[in-house]
Formats: sequence, structure tokens, C-alpha cells
Amino acid sequence: MKIGILQTGLPPAHLVADYGDYPAMVCRLLGDRHDYSLFDVQANQWPQEREADRGGCDAYVITGSAAGVHDDQPWIKALEDFLRERAGRSKLVGICFGHQIMAEAFGGRVQRARVGWGLGLHRYRLRCQTVWTDPVEEIAIPVSHQDQVVEKPPSARIIASSHFTPFAVLEYPSLGAVSFQCHPEFDPDFAAELVHIRPPEQVDQKQRDQALASLHRPHDNARLGHWINRFLAS
Repeated sequence: MKIGILQTGLPPAHLVADYGDYPAMVCRLLGDRHDYSLFDVQANQWPQEREADRGGCDAYVITGSAAGVHDDQPWIKALEDFLRERAGRSKLVGICFGHQIMAEAFGGRVQRARVGWGLGLHRYRLRCQTVWTDPVEEIAIPVSHQDQVVEKPPSARIIASSHFTPFAVLEYPSLGAVSFQCHPEFDPDFAAELVHIRPPEQVDQKQRDQALASLHRPHDNARLGHWINRFLAS
């Protein structure tokens, strides 16, 4: 399958040598079965051929970003337009920022979460089963976010949620899209580095310690990688 990775941000520069950039993390998560193309949408790099039968991509993965969906950046509005154009034509997968901008593009609402920063390993309860999920009750995945979806789009259904993140995993059955607030592409050690660099005014020591401790527990990153591949093949 031809997959276009829409890169919407960069990791902290000092971590790239050890962990790679976000597209590299996505490629590791999904494996080498796919033919990947990279588009740095922050630099206004967009797919030139948008129909799969004209040499374009069968699916697009939207990465995480330090940007917020309400930032006054031209590429953010352009990305929303692109997602609306491709919905129902190419499979779409959103991760963190990608999850949020998909919700905004399709009629939902995103804002700064009143519960504060989500850090460490979060657990979500499965709300329903799909053809691409496993019959499990919960999943545990690294997170790093301050904003989140507070109102889901009309076309979305909730696949997984928690008290902290009610709209953690959304599927858009009529649009061929799925999105995750969590980061299944993050190595737990990388997620721990992100906890360490948060300043005290954002994260107090108790939350920092809890987040770091949680990242030593078993996680379901590989499981979500399989889920995304099944979704892409469905």
C-alpha cells in the first residue's frame, strides 16, 4: 500500500538522533510492508497527485505536532481542506495532532483540556469492537498532549475512551478514517524524555513522577500498530 505521511511537526532536536523523527516512528510502527512517501506540510509540501489511480497514495497518516489546531498558520487550514477532500477517497489515520485536526475538519471541537497535560502511559477502555480491533477490554499507550477533542464530529463513533480523554480513539466509518489521541508510535523512553522536558509551571513533581513510573508498565503499542494495518487493509 502507498502511504503518505503528512509530517506536521518535529520532535525536540536533541532526541532525533536516538529516536528518529515522527515519520520514522510511524514507519517503525506500521512496518516495511508499505511504500511510504513523506510530505512536510508545515513547509507547504503536499501530494501532487491526489488520486490513488494516478500515482498518489492509498492512505495518509497525519503525525503529531507541537502546534495546536487553532494556531494561526496557513498550513493548518490547508490541512483541514485536504482532509475533507480526501475523506472517503483515501484511508486517513490521525495521531495526536492528527486526531485533533481530523475532528476539527469533520465538524468536532478541540480545545485546551481543563484536566491539564496528559503524560505517561494512559489506559483506555474499549467502547465497541470493529473489524480491525481485538476483543480486549483496555489498551495502554503513551501520551503527550495538552489539547484534546471535547466534542466529537457527527460522523465519528467512539472506539476507546477514559475519564481523562473521553474521545481517545475515533472512527469515521463513512469517511474511511480513524484517529488516536495517544501515541502508539512513541517508544516509552522517548515519551519519558518528553515528560522530563516539561517545565514545572506545566507539570508538578507528583504528576511528573507518576507519568514516569507509568511508562515502565506493559504497553500496547504493537497491538495498535496491528490495528492500524488492519484498518488500512479493510
